Amino acid sequence: MASAQQIIGLVKSHAEGDADRFYDLAMQLSAAEEQKGHTRLAEQLRQWAEAGQKPPAKRTPAITPIATPRGDLAEFLAASYPTERLVDVILPDRIEGELAHLVVETRMREKLEAKGLKPRRRVLLSGPPGTGKTLSASALAGELQYPLFSVMLHGLITKFMGETAQKLKMIFDAVKTTRGIYLFDEIDALAAARGGENDVGEARRVLNSFLQFLDEDTGPSIVIATTNLPGILDRAVLRRFDLVLPYVMPDGPAIRQALERRLIGFSLARMGWKRVTDVAMGLSTADVVAAAEDAARRAVLNDTDKIATQDLLDALE
Repeated sequence: MASAQQIIGLVKSHAEGDADRFYDLAMQLSAAEEQKGHTRLAEQLRQWAEAGQKPPAKRTPAITPIATPRGDLAEFLAASYPTERLVDVILPDRIEGELAHLVVETRMREKLEAKGLKPRRRVLLSGPPGTGKTLSASALAGELQYPLFSVMLHGLITKFMGETAQKLKMIFDAVKTTRGIYLFDEIDALAAARGGENDVGEARRVLNSFLQFLDEDTGPSIVIATTNLPGILDRAVLRRFDLVLPYVMPDGPAIRQALERRLIGFSLARMGWKRVTDVAMGLSTADVVAAAEDAARRAVLNDTDKIATQDLLDALE
C-alpha cells in the first residue's frame, strides 16, 4: 500500500494544481503495485491517472536540428509528433506496466541521478508484426511529449551500402544533441543481412558500429529498436539493451479486450464472445482492431449502435 509520504505528496500536488507531479506520483504507485503482483490495482491506478491527465495543449513543436531531415537523412529518417498515449495501446499488463515505469523513470531522471542512478534509455521490443511494437514507441513519445524519429534500417543498408556506418554516426550525433524517441525499426535487418550469401562484411561492420554507438551514447534520448525475428539477433545485441520486452499474439481475453475497447459507444449485448475469440485466435492485435472498426463502420452506416455476434464474425473472416 501507499506510504504516508506518498499520500501526502499526492494530496499536496493536487491541492497545488501540479498535474504533472500528481501524474508522476500516481504512476510510481502503479509501478510499485505491479511489482508486488497487484496487477488489477496497478491497472486501476494507471487508468485513473490517465483519466485525470489534461490533454496536452495543441502547439507547434519547436523546430529541432533534425526535425526536418534534408539530404541523405531524409532518405531514412522521419520526424513526427505523436499524440497517442499508453492508454490507447492494447498491451499485456506486464508490458504496459514496464512502459509506464519507463515514463516515470524518464520524468524523474534528476531524482535518480542524484542517487547515482540513470533511467533506462535503450529498449528492445520483439515479437510478431501487428502486436503493437511501433505503436508503443509512438505512445511513449506522446506520453513524454517528445518527437519521434523513425529510422528504417533496411532502407538505410540498401541505399547506402558502404556508407551505412557513417550515416548511423549522423543519427547518433542527433541522439546526443536532440532529445527524442529514436525508433530503429526492424533491427533484425542487420542480422539477416549478415547471414546472407552475398554478405561482404558490410552488415557486420554496420552492426558493430551500431553497438559501438549505442554503448557510447550518454544523451537524454530514448533509443527503441524493434524486431520481428528475435531469434536471429546476436546475444551481443540483446546485452546492449536496458529493457527487452516480448510482444505476443493476443489470447482470448486480450482479443475481447481489444474489441471492447475499440467498440466503446456501441452496444455489445448478448455478444457470443467464445465464438468471436475462437475465430479471431491467431490474428494480430492490429487485425482484431481493424475488424472491430469494419463492424463499427457498417453499424454507423446502418443507423444502429448495436453490433451482433455475426457482425464481428463477418468482419473477422
